[in-house]
Amino acid sequence: MCKLATNKRRLPAICKFVCVICIAILVGCKGDHVRLSADEALQIESEVSLLFDHYFEAVRKEGLTAEFQYLDHSSDFFWVPPGYENPISYDSVAAVLTLNAPKFASVENTFDTLRIIPLTTALATYTAKLRSVMTDTAGNVSSVNLIETGVVIKRKDGWKLLSGQTSLLK
Repeated sequence: MCKLATNKRRLPAICKFVCVICIAILVGCKGDHVRLSADEALQIESEVSLLFDHYFEAVRKEGLTAEFQYLDHSSDFFWVPPGYENPISYDSVAAVLTLNAPKFASVENTFDTLRIIPLTTALATYTAKLRSVMTDTAGNVSSVNLIETGVVIKRKDGWKLLSGQTSLLK
């Protein structure tokens, strides 16, 4: 039998504590459950889709370092690239992109599928299957299929990739 049930003096204090915590949680979460209207959700889906269109176009034209303008520069940013077991920070992603960018003459990404799920007017998640075709400076072409999930956030200067992970598909 539980010791709490046998100690009648302690039970009321514990019940009061649990009730206070439950009330605090309910009051604190009140504003988080505002549902988006259908029009708001469609608008966010359209904006995020446009983010990816511009992102892929910039990388195609300018190379890997064009990604910087689409990544959130805050300390909240993290990413798990293919082959990594742990997330890395914005600075680490920037270092990887800067190191690898000169190795490629071109990079072209296209979506096979993209699903955007608006959460709030400033946050959305996405899941995508995409193909990346890369040509190195020697003219060698490689192609990979990827699956990616992530969170995008709306900042003053537009939608940015906040966090996520990318994995290679076999």
